Amino acid sequence: MIQLTQAHILGAIIAFLLGVFIIPIVIYFSDKAGLVDVPNERKIHKGKISRLGGIAIWTAVMLTFLFLVLLSYYPKGQGLSGIIVGGSLMFLLGLIDDIYCLDAKFKLFLQITISTMVFLLGVQIDTIYNPFGEDIALVVLSYPITLLWIVGITNAINFIDGIDGLAGSVVTISSIAIAIISMVALPSSPITALVAIILLGAMLAFLTFNYNPAKIFMGDSGALFAGFMLSTLSITGIMGTGTAYMYLPFLILLIPILDVAYSSIRRILKGKSPFVADAEHIHHKLLHHGLSQDLAVLILSSISFICAIIAIIITGFLNKYIIFTIALAFILFLLSAVSKSIKKTP
Repeated sequence: MIQLTQAHILGAIIAFLLGVFIIPIVIYFSDKAGLVDVPNERKIHKGKISRLGGIAIWTAVMLTFLFLVLLSYYPKGQGLSGIIVGGSLMFLLGLIDDIYCLDAKFKLFLQITISTMVFLLGVQIDTIYNPFGEDIALVVLSYPITLLWIVGITNAINFIDGIDGLAGSVVTISSIAIAIISMVALPSSPITALVAIILLGAMLAFLTFNYNPAKIFMGDSGALFAGFMLSTLSITGIMGTGTAYMYLPFLILLIPILDVAYSSIRRILKGKSPFVADAEHIHHKLLHHGLSQDLAVLILSSISFICAIIAIIITGFLNKYIIFTIALAFILFLLSAVSKSIKKTP
């Protein structure tokens, strides 16, 4: 049985501390360079807010991983190079979009290109578990299904990044679930769990500055990076096991999946492009019904949390793994809350 190691603990804590240190620098730089998100009819925030949170998230994740590699914590795993390189390219794509506002169709083309590269590097959905007989080998369908999953989840996280704290909370919860299931599923994937927990630490640091009222947004750079990481980690850690567990990511990522499906179908039925942004996502609907940002985030995050717990329970390992990981996340959350309180103190 794969146990939580020193690398996992160090990964979460180092990523969190790096994020807390880097984010104020990014906020300062964004303000000086004018790289801020300005309110408009589609957005609900007030004032100019940095949209480069992805820089801090990506930097914290990559520096932490590099540090652990230097300490010889480097568990082998199929698709590792694809996850690291592909995630960095997706971050870069989002960063360019945050600065220059790329055309939606061109951005989708680049996402498909990056996902294709990742597929060729071994991040693949090769089989579908069949509870009624032998598993179904996808063969030529492996590529389009893998592509649909990676591009779909990547954009789904970007879609729900519309109110303070929502996307960060969903990514944090999903990272915990993916990490735990990757460690207890057979065959286990320590590298998936390690990267997921590093992402967890970086995202909790980001949430310190992103809860309402937000001081920074993750922007496309952070949302595309986080979505890509969740999609690929769910493949290498869960969907690639060839067991019934391969369906659990659909439960873990239920909120972003429902939102991207709802948004795309709604836009198509209205004769609009599914890539044109609007203010009719699930979280916008809650706000339109009179809920506050905080309450909307609480409701959607709670649903996401319940789905994650159910997914973990299904694996039959609701024991020390989930207790330890949730305890670690809770400690980092407390540090995040304390840090936020200190910043509010005059």
